[in-house]
Amino acid sequence: MAGTRYRSVDEYIAARPQSVKAILERVRSAIRGALPDADEGIGYQIPAYKVRGRPVIYFAAWKAHYSVYPATRQVVTALKGALAPYRVSKGTIRFPLDQPVPVRLIARIARLRAREAADGPTNPS
Repeated sequence: MAGTRYRSVDEYIAARPQSVKAILERVRSAIRGALPDADEGIGYQIPAYKVRGRPVIYFAAWKAHYSVYPATRQVVTALKGALAPYRVSKGTIRFPLDQPVPVRLIARIARLRAREAADGPTNPS
């Protein structure tokens, strides 16, 4: 996928392997459900969501996991117990592709990030 320039989240998801598409649609649905007024688009060549022009949350697919960004200090602290089963590092939360999508957790992350974005700049780590 190197060099690909995505124009939409639909295009990004369509470019993924069949086995990953349904997973990404569930992640997308969780975010859209949590942030119904968010603008959906592409940022850094991955799906991105903005609320009132402020970046809130991104996600991306990888070989063995998908990630949600940014994992700010505030999000990690607030959801420490819920995030314990997942790998969290350098502003990233990694979810294995071979496990059910934690839809409620992803929605919680999105809502927390929206509140942070509304309050102003945050430190991602």
